[in-house]
Amino acid sequence: MTNKAIIHTDNAPAAIGTYVQAVKVNNTVYLSGQIPLDPETMTLVDGDISAQINQVFKNLLAVCEASGGDLSNIVKLNIFLTDLSHFPVVNEIMGQHFQEPYPARAAIGVSELPKGSQVEMDGILVI
Repeated sequence: MTNKAIIHTDNAPAAIGTYVQAVKVNNTVYLSGQIPLDPETMTLVDGDISAQINQVFKNLLAVCEASGGDLSNIVKLNIFLTDLSHFPVVNEIMGQHFQEPYPARAAIGVSELPKGSQVEMDGILVI
């Protein structure tokens, strides 16, 4: 039997469409995409790409914690960038949030993201 639960936390941005922050099925959590929104104001954080990437990791961490885990439980991370030249910055900041063994990862260049964000991430974690 499948045990399915919807994950929600006020410490991450509220869903702005027909989706939820995450869904937990048994011991696997499927994270919806997070963009660099401040959860209190629901506006993009001020600053450069580094500020946006750090906010996305902060939002992902909040949802991970609400599901009973943390960033170390992420086994697959998808990163969407509107400018792939920011990839080295992603690597640098990701190294501040993850330790080996790192999750499987994809970095995908896209033409546009919600609310004009430069970065979005989603993932899968196992608790």
